[in-house]
Amino acid sequence: MKRSSSYGGESALNAYRIMWVFVMYDLPTETKEERKVAAKFRKRMLDYGFQMFQFSMYIRHSSSRDNAEVHVKRVKQMLPAKGNIGIMMITDKQFGLMEIFRGKERSAAPQTVQQLEMF
Repeated sequence: MKRSSSYGGESALNAYRIMWVFVMYDLPTETKEERKVAAKFRKRMLDYGFQMFQFSMYIRHSSSRDNAEVHVKRVKQMLPAKGNIGIMMITDKQFGLMEIFRGKERSAAPQTVQQLEMF
């Protein structure tokens, strides 16, 4: 699945510099306190600019590897005491090769969220 941008020339290099951060998690939700912790984790993910890709998988577009590592560090700082959490970074090029389906119908990749970054 190709993204809307061209992968020729400078854009080809950007396809390998731009990163996506995936956070996949399975948190316990049997007690009221566990549900509260899971909801807080999910809300903080959204506050940090992640978007839901699947129920327990959130993704975030990052302009560079350094920027992606900042977001990974934030997630690591808010890890709950219990549960399983996986964090993965992939390039925009790799993300563009993903095939996404809703049932048997092919679906478009999530839109890149435009964010203003202040340095």
